[in-house]
Amino acid sequence: MKDKSKNLIKELTKAEEQIMRILWRLKEGIVKEIIEEIPEPKPAYNTVSTVIRVLETKGFVDHKVYGSSHIYYPIVAEKDYKAFAFDKIFSNYFNNSYKQLVTFLVDEKQIGEDEIKELTQMVEQLKNKKE
Repeated sequence: MKDKSKNLIKELTKAEEQIMRILWRLKEGIVKEIIEEIPEPKPAYNTVSTVIRVLETKGFVDHKVYGSSHIYYPIVAEKDYKAFAFDKIFSNYFNNSYKQLVTFLVDEKQIGEDEIKELTQMVEQLKNKKE
């Protein structure tokens, strides 16, 4: 898989993200296989095909041709898109502040004391690994 620079990654629409999640899971697929993975009510074949072509234009997907079939596969790694999406939320909603993020998680998502201890231990382990 080609690695796209995070600077080149664009935000996905809900429909585009749904299809990318399927392609990340399947690794590759034809439009029919992708539609099979979408929950009811399933979109029309042409709708999914159009979304995939948009994803190609955005640089997320490429294809190979076998006879008359196009087999689509992701060229942006899921982890790269996750990092892009997190960075966007982190800067837009938390002003790049981990303190604001943790405060939100504790106050709004009601992270419990046990989870906070577990996260603290993970941070310590990561710090020790880097030293």
